[in-house]
Amino acid sequence: MTKPKILLTGLPHPDQIAEYSDRFDFTYATDKPYTREELLAQLPEQDGVVLFGYKADKEFIDTGANLKIIATNSVGFDHVDIDYAQSKGIVVANTPAAVRVPTAETALTLMLSVTRRFNEYNNKMHAGEWTPMTNVDNLGTSVQGKTLGIFGMGRIGKTMAGFGQMLGMDVIYHNRHQLSPEAEAEAGVKFVSFDELVQQADVLSLHAPATPETANIINADVFKAMKPSAFLINVARGALVNEADLEVALKEHQIAGAGLDVYADEPNVPAGLTQFENVVMTPHAGTGTVEAQTAIFVEALNNLVATLLDEQPTNMVNHVAKYE
Repeated sequence: MTKPKILLTGLPHPDQIAEYSDRFDFTYATDKPYTREELLAQLPEQDGVVLFGYKADKEFIDTGANLKIIATNSVGFDHVDIDYAQSKGIVVANTPAAVRVPTAETALTLMLSVTRRFNEYNNKMHAGEWTPMTNVDNLGTSVQGKTLGIFGMGRIGKTMAGFGQMLGMDVIYHNRHQLSPEAEAEAGVKFVSFDELVQQADVLSLHAPATPETANIINADVFKAMKPSAFLINVARGALVNEADLEVALKEHQIAGAGLDVYADEPNVPAGLTQFENVVMTPHAGTGTVEAQTAIFVEALNNLVATLLDEQPTNMVNHVAKYE
């Protein structure tokens, strides 16, 4: 019996796929990631693909004539043409469970780094300069007693809310759909309008997906409405923030700083944002731990295995007729 063929677009550790090798025939690069051309050349005979960041556009999907599933190695799936995949009967599945805690940890770390000015202190220490805390101009800001505003109250947003409450913060949120009263009470959060969110938050933390409705939703009008003492944290998607407007807001001191892990045109980062000491930047490292990457890959493989065994994957994000 011919084993189903699976293309891995990243560089997995052999131990991660060893237990599946008796059932599936894996193809993957061994020394460096595929170029776009190399990736397309591998696609025609594949039954499934685990997608590590590459765009699965119409060309990708058409080239993968035998594809039954595109399993993203991420919670986000805006790099996949969902509608076109659905029209071809191809399942698209993501990995929301494995990314929850490490991404929220990243938001927490960015929040504390920028509010407490650890990035500035660290740079000065490496330069051999001591920053005296006796000078009030050198002091950071505590988050205790402050308001954490969360835009997007999904799994990651709820986890970040818990982290904020652990630090003594009041948590408000805005989401496309309000949580039930029971869920709000359990999470200890309060629903507010989007305008109220940006006006009241001392820290505005973004956890919403990239959609046409959320594109550039954090823009000049939002920055003008925010407190001058407020901070922006983005571990969601770069497309949510108008980066040119953010640069202006920082120059004009409309907000106090930002912590950014995602950007609109990765891996390109706006040069203007790198000039600010009160901006902490990381390279889309939200899930950048050994534990997270292992868990994400296993979750993606489980989605893929279920589909190829004609079972419905846990994390299917589109609608395929056979599972309706």
